[in-house]
Amino acid sequence: MAQQHSQVNRFGSRSSADEVLEGLDLSGKKMIITGANTGIGYEAARALAAAGAEVILACRSQQKGQQAVDRIQSKHPNSKVSCQVLDLTSFKSIKQFNDNLSWQEIDVLICNAGVVPTHFQQTEEGIELCVGVCHFGHFYLTQLLLPRLLKAAKPRVVMVSSESHRSPRKLNFEKFPLTEDKFATFVAYGQAKLCNALFANELQRRYGAQGLSACSLHPGALVTTDIGRNSAFFRIAMKLISPFTKNANQGASTTVLCTSYAKPEEIQGKYFSHCKAVRSSKEANNPDVAKKLWELSEQFCNQHA
Repeated sequence: MAQQHSQVNRFGSRSSADEVLEGLDLSGKKMIITGANTGIGYEAARALAAAGAEVILACRSQQKGQQAVDRIQSKHPNSKVSCQVLDLTSFKSIKQFNDNLSWQEIDVLICNAGVVPTHFQQTEEGIELCVGVCHFGHFYLTQLLLPRLLKAAKPRVVMVSSESHRSPRKLNFEKFPLTEDKFATFVAYGQAKLCNALFANELQRRYGAQGLSACSLHPGALVTTDIGRNSAFFRIAMKLISPFTKNANQGASTTVLCTSYAKPEEIQGKYFSHCKAVRSSKEANNPDVAKKLWELSEQFCNQHA
């Protein structure tokens, strides 16, 4: 953003967030990261703040968010970081987050927060939890923040999706969101991550002409993170496999790459994995599906806001 990334192609699957941002000056840039008190979100927030950006950690818990802020400031004393409560399971909380935000302009919104429920749960608005947090919560948040994003010179929305977006192959709107009798953890997660990619692409189509750049990404398989916090199985599995996967700093590398990429047109409507633009699924690139998802999401938000 502030400086050309002339050697961006040298980054890959084992690059760290710090390596990607080395030499960049992001001073003056205002960024919001959801789910930033742990894992990929925390490492992205820390690395971006270390590079000079002013960062708000949007977290469910004020206490955990402040602890993350304190950790960042202890490592980077001159960093400009703060936390603000945001619970993506509650439209009331999302609206309060927007109402309490003092910034008039936002340069980057990173939609990072996610959850993998092992049994059927719902948001306050009565929608399946995984899709509710990963998609509908972020959709409503983005809608509220759009006026401030569009005031920035080169605003960006970065959606942290996953390779899991490739399954299901189709977004079956007759079974979306899942009901309790149809619930399966990996189906719900796949739907949610497909929605992330579809939403980024539709954002780009609708607001690209106003200067917005939107993209989605895969951070890496089973990166050490807190996404499995509701499941002992996920926690144990991720601990066992962690020596063979990315750590959180490496997992955040693609996020910060998309955030700091020198040329907006090189990320617009793209899907990234291991710091490279790759082809997302056919369904993720279907403009008719993206339009239908947008209209359904907008209708739901209008009904419950």
